[in-house]
Formats: sequence, structure tokens, C-alpha cells
Amino acid sequence: MVDITETGIEGLDSILNGGLVTDSTVLVSGTPGTGKTILGIQYLYHGTKKFDESGIYLTFEEDATDVKEAAESLGFDDWGDLVERGDIAVYDKELLLREEDFSTTLDTLLEEFERTRYDRLVVDSLTMLSLFFDTEREKRTYLLKFSDILKRNGLTTLFVTEQGARFPNWEIGLENFLTDGNIYLIQTPTDSGVNRYIWVAKMRKRPVETDIFPIDIGPGGITVHDRASGFSFMGDEGAF
Repeated sequence: MVDITETGIEGLDSILNGGLVTDSTVLVSGTPGTGKTILGIQYLYHGTKKFDESGIYLTFEEDATDVKEAAESLGFDDWGDLVERGDIAVYDKELLLREEDFSTTLDTLLEEFERTRYDRLVVDSLTMLSLFFDTEREKRTYLLKFSDILKRNGLTTLFVTEQGARFPNWEIGLENFLTDGNIYLIQTPTDSGVNRYIWVAKMRKRPVETDIFPIDIGPGGITVHDRASGFSFMGDEGAF
């Protein structure tokens, strides 16, 4: 038996067979607008509200005000209170991009991990984090080192990353192989708008549902639906 960390996201824990493996690193991939940041915010918010688990949000692209406004737009009006109390810590681009050397940034984060016990972490995004590295070898070395540190500190982590191409023509990057799990967020255009889906492609140490499931985004964030909900994965003819 392995320990499980429930995401608290409606429908997602069901297809994860209970939740994420505790202390694992999970890659959340998708093109812009698929809901990656929303999923990360929900994961941390539900962690502290439903399960009394504190979290850290690392964002290399936004400032703390942007994150707060995004959370409030989902109906999480007490996000700012949770940050003020220390239930959720936000490290924004101003803090994370202050140093050119990722080793210095990593040391700063390590001090925070050792000073305060956290349970959940969201890194948004791994795409921006990659700018710290000159070569793929250096990226691999630091990603492995960073992942080991997170696990040793008891953090169950979501790494958000951008996909440049639309599904199914995505490139499989190095990070897909170095993380314990892969979750893909997919959107396809239709005549009436956009259909959205989630696909849990891999989760080490845990049997999961690997079908593609429809989702929608509304008040409260992402909801994952059963396939019987009437959604069509293909959308209109020619969506792919």
C-alpha cells in the first residue's frame, strides 16, 4: 500500500483511484488556456481547506497579486487570508527570478522547506524554470536533484508545463520521463466553442483510469465528468 494525497478536485480523484501518490512529482501539461494554472490553484486550495495540508505556489510568470486574483475569480475569496496565515506560501516571479543562478534560487527554497512543514507544491511553470539551464544535461541534473529534494521534504508536487503543439502532436520532453506521473489537459475547438478533456497517462505505483475524460471550467475551477456525461472527445469533424 502507498500513501495517497487527494487533490480534492471533483472527479479527478476518482480516475486517480483515490488521489496522487504522496511525495510524488506529477507533470501537468497542456497548451495555453487548458486550465493548468487553475488546476494548480485548486490543488493547493483544497489541500488546506479540505485536508488541512499546507502548500507552496511557485510561479515564474505571475506576481502574487495575479495569483490571488485568479483564485478569487474561481470563488476562492479567502485565498488571501490563507496566504496571510501561512497555510499557502506564494513565491512569485519577483522573488524567483531575482537571481540568475538557479542554484541560489534553489538554496532559498530549501531554507523555506526546512523552516516550515509543507505538504503540497505547485511549480508554474517548468517551461520558465528551464530558462535557468544552458543544456539538456544540466536541466536533467537539476530536475532530478530538485525532485529528490521535494520528496525528502514530504512534498507532493505538480509541475506545470506548456505544450506548443495541439494534441495529439505534442512533443514528449525529458520531464515526462523524470516525473512520477503525467496529466494532460486537452482542448479542441468546435463550432460552438471549446471542448476540454483530461488524460492521466501515467502514475507510478498506482493503477489509474487512462481513458480521456471530459472536463469543464466554471465557478470552483475544474470539474471532471464521467464519459457518460454526453461530451464528445472528437468534437466537430476535423477538430484534429
